[in-house]
Amino acid sequence: MKEPVSHMPETTYFYYLVPLLLIWMLYFGLNARRQRRSIQLRDAATRAGLTQPASLHPVVDVTRCIGCRSCMSACPEEQVLGLIHGKAELVNPTHCIGHGACKAACPMDAIKLVFGTVQRGVDIPMLTPEFETNVSGMFIAGELGGMGLIRNAVEQGRQAIRSIAGCSSRVPGPLLDVAIIGAGPAGLSASLAAMESRLRFVTLEQDSLGGTVSRFPRGKVVMTAPVTLPLYGRVSFSEVSREELLGFWETVVRNTGLLINCNERVESISQTRNGFDIQSTRASYQTKSVLLAIGRRGTPRKLGVPGEEFGKVAYHLVDPEQYRNQKVLVVGGGDSALEAAISIAELHDTEVILSYRGNAFSRVKEKNRLQVSSLQESGALEVLMNSNVREIHGDRVEIDRQGSPLVLPNDAVIICAGGILPSSFLKEIGIQVDTKYGTE
Repeated sequence: MKEPVSHMPETTYFYYLVPLLLIWMLYFGLNARRQRRSIQLRDAATRAGLTQPASLHPVVDVTRCIGCRSCMSACPEEQVLGLIHGKAELVNPTHCIGHGACKAACPMDAIKLVFGTVQRGVDIPMLTPEFETNVSGMFIAGELGGMGLIRNAVEQGRQAIRSIAGCSSRVPGPLLDVAIIGAGPAGLSASLAAMESRLRFVTLEQDSLGGTVSRFPRGKVVMTAPVTLPLYGRVSFSEVSREELLGFWETVVRNTGLLINCNERVESISQTRNGFDIQSTRASYQTKSVLLAIGRRGTPRKLGVPGEEFGKVAYHLVDPEQYRNQKVLVVGGGDSALEAAISIAELHDTEVILSYRGNAFSRVKEKNRLQVSSLQESGALEVLMNSNVREIHGDRVEIDRQGSPLVLPNDAVIICAGGILPSSFLKEIGIQVDTKYGTE
């Protein structure tokens, strides 16, 4: 005898289908909204000319990407990667600072990290996994090697010293084990690691402790991820300003007894039979190995105009307060120029003029562009596009604007025209430099 077949009432199907339909609509609705936002960000960056990443950045293989959003969730920065037509894409290239977390998080190995693009090459020194160059005994760590991220620079400085200590054989005499050039994140970490390994070393810094970080505008957040410092341990900052970070580093230097020769610039490095001879502005040093922990910006680029030698001329902003109640001219069209102008213009009773030779700020962050426009509309900042400084005087500056001369009362000039890359310096030493056009 056959058992009766039970039939599910149609209302039961309804109870199952409606929630599934709602979940489906919500899922695709959210995805559509995210895609629209990603397209808006990509198109805005393209219109502004912000398409060239500054450092190491991801390239997505769309044939392997499954659109799982793992890379976007892993990226510590905001809205750098987006999902368009089900595939991950770099929608905010200039906001990428080379964390590399996206590559590690991708389950399909669809992301590779590269330097430069087809349109713009980036000079990168050739290094071994131990951070040694083609010149035996010459090592590079940090920003010069393409790693602008503080956490990566700190780790590279530590690892480079470990490589140097591993191949260093002690010999009597004044010969140093290593000379560390630069006291930024990589140089500081390397110096502490050299102390920890009991190496004979010297650390030379042409500026002040912190290197490039010390030249960031006041209050700018410069690190958001934990690092491990030799002789100190793990350092966790959820958010830290330039002042806080530099203050912390000064405390580390003081507590460890680390000696850094600040304001001592290296003038030449030459090879000798036993290693290297270093000539600085103060002394000469003989060392078995050298660790270059200098930045990529090198020497500030000058305008080459009469009067640039005046003491009122600076090449980076340290503290906006020093310009209160003054007439200030900021020269440049990059983020550093805009950030300097914004910081000073926000002070009361200060007159700020931003001069740029181009007709648009095409390679700056949208946030900076909007702040400049807002300050310009309120009258707190004057912007002179298509203008060039012709001469600097003690109490004024002469500017050419589309063929028309302008003479402006002036108390201070800040020139943010970028830096001269140390490529020629590296080549003089004999270090092989490779230009990367979107390659690993």
